[in-house]
Amino acid sequence: MTSVFAAWSWVVKADVAFGGVSVSLRECGLGEIPAETARVARALCPDGTLAIRLCDEFADVFSGEAFVGLFPRRGRPVVSPGMLALVTVLQFSEGLSDRQAADAVRVRID
Repeated sequence: MTSVFAAWSWVVKADVAFGGVSVSLRECGLGEIPAETARVARALCPDGTLAIRLCDEFADVFSGEAFVGLFPRRGRPVVSPGMLALVTVLQFSEGLSDRQAADAVRVRID
């Protein structure tokens, strides 16, 4: 994990050093899934899906809490690195292009 943290640290420092827009990490978790959404997803997929199992088992890994110290307190909000990591894992596992992954994030309930 050290290399991931080092990479994010470099990206944030480079952004500030080169006059980029300052960003901040305000929300760290995957967000609360509404109870009705979770109920419908589990009813549609009683055996679960990879996305459901990943969230159930590894929510702490994808929470983004470990990245908080790499972002300043003020600046434009960004998507949690933990959320981006989860989407990247799912994108790879399903062989999706970037556009297909973005569409899946918008329309899939699982």
